[in-house]
Amino acid sequence: MSSKVPSITLNNGIEMPQLGFGVWQVPNDEAERAVATAMEAGYRSIDTAAIYENEEGTGRAIAASGIPREDIFVTTKLWNSDQGYDSALRALDASLGRLGLEYVDLYLIHWPTPERGKYVETYKALEKLYSEGRARAIGVSNFLPEHLDRLAAETSVVPAVNQIELHPHLQQHAAREYHAKRGIATEAWSPLGQGKGLLKVPAIVAIAQKHNRTPAQIVLRWHLQQGNIVIPKSVTPSRIRENIEVFDFRLDDEDLAAISALNEDRRLGPDPATFNLA
Repeated sequence: MSSKVPSITLNNGIEMPQLGFGVWQVPNDEAERAVATAMEAGYRSIDTAAIYENEEGTGRAIAASGIPREDIFVTTKLWNSDQGYDSALRALDASLGRLGLEYVDLYLIHWPTPERGKYVETYKALEKLYSEGRARAIGVSNFLPEHLDRLAAETSVVPAVNQIELHPHLQQHAAREYHAKRGIATEAWSPLGQGKGLLKVPAIVAIAQKHNRTPAQIVLRWHLQQGNIVIPKSVTPSRIRENIEVFDFRLDDEDLAAISALNEDRRLGPDPATFNLA
């Protein structure tokens, strides 16, 4: 099945599918099944990370899919304990070994961990990996504007992507505006609010009923119309398929205004300013 997902052109000209498949908190063996299901459903972008401990299963599914490597967009992330120039180079070697790949399409620093003070030298290692073609694009995850400002002052490659927590309860207006000014694509993690009540909010349920869609489809459609890259995660085959069926309808201005009103600037995950877990 060919993919129906439109692409976003990153700041280095690389095309990235606007909707992908995330495997956070999915065990290795389950990841293999889930990624296989996702690719059968038409997903061509897969988002994993070293800390998820499922790069092997993800890689097995990619290898078994029969889809040409150049048609699959693979993202992985460097964990906090691997920050530092030399350790970052080794970390991508290890990730590529687990994935069974010669390159990744996007390599991200998972968290800035500002107390550690190593994200600039880590990013310089990513610049080297980028120059060697071992990562077709590089970027960051969970970086605040202050961290991005420091990168801009001390490094030469503008991050292609910043992957941040983003959903209707945490709409990240300031961050998205900052990214847009600097040519950084915004990618949303936990786009559906981790199933913690967002999909039961009356406004979302009402819009879903109006369009004869599920609440999850409404939230994903909202992300797409905001210009966000989005990586919903599920291990349920029916939901995996449902989450990609969002390209044949549009939310109107009234719908968008109702969702915009849900913003509470409320995080479900850690605060990047203080998160320093190794």
